[in-house]
Amino acid sequence: MAEEADGTAVVDVGRWGWYSIAVNVALATIDLGIAVASGSLAVRAELVHNLVDFLAAVGVLVGLKLATRKSKTFPYGLYKLENVIAVVLAVLTFLTAYEIARDALFAAAHQAEVSLWMLAGVVVTTAIPLVFSHFELRAGQAANSPALVADAKEYQAHVFTTGVVFAALLGQWFHLPLDRFAALVIVVVIGKTGWELLSDGMRVLLDASLDAETLRRLREIIAEDPAVVEVLEVTGRNAGRFRFVEAEITVRVRELEQAETVTRRVERRIREEVPYVDRVLIHAEPVRRTHCKYAVPLADT
Repeated sequence: MAEEADGTAVVDVGRWGWYSIAVNVALATIDLGIAVASGSLAVRAELVHNLVDFLAAVGVLVGLKLATRKSKTFPYGLYKLENVIAVVLAVLTFLTAYEIARDALFAAAHQAEVSLWMLAGVVVTTAIPLVFSHFELRAGQAANSPALVADAKEYQAHVFTTGVVFAALLGQWFHLPLDRFAALVIVVVIGKTGWELLSDGMRVLLDASLDAETLRRLREIIAEDPAVVEVLEVTGRNAGRFRFVEAEITVRVRELEQAETVTRRVERRIREEVPYVDRVLIHAEPVRRTHCKYAVPLADT
């Protein structure tokens, strides 16, 4: 991780995208060898799962590279591209679940061949996503990147599904027909993960509000300024990993120049206290007069 001038760590999200691709290639290679040698439906389902994730990881990398670019056509940037990637990942996940379910329910029965090296390979494919998802999730949360967080959650699902694959192969070792049941369990897990990714991504694409905790913190920051009399409204939305904030306040000033000084000061505080704020729009109004004072001379001087 790099560091900004204030010492804050900066996550290289592009580098994590490349890491994800490398991990997917490694997992798919191991699963391919086991699937060909064993003929297990559960392992084949996990292989398809990995291949879909590989394509999604490539898409995530493209999204991360393009998200911060701005142009005349897109003056606010392509921040939502990361959320589009997350939604595409969800759709691919649903397609994977469908393919696995179809094979588990309607494919011809087949006795899988199991050996110790296959079980060891599945253990390795469980350990890799377990470790990688832990660090990628931390990086995604630090970078406020929905694409990285979504990818990390998908790896967490892999930990469970590869565990199911291990149970299926172990069952086959003892001549227990668990292969189809394991494949259907993987379908359920994949479907749940896909729904979470889809709902989170669509919330941002439909301009859902910032979370309540962030809005509360924004209101507190604005109210702490001594020139602010009242915080009338605070709203905001996410676009990818970045936040857009709008606020309406009343201030203890009369001159426009003074009001601009207050809004700039509040904006600076917001950027210091709340991470990944791309734009702040503050509308300041002077305190409304409720009383008028008149001076009437009582005597001539």
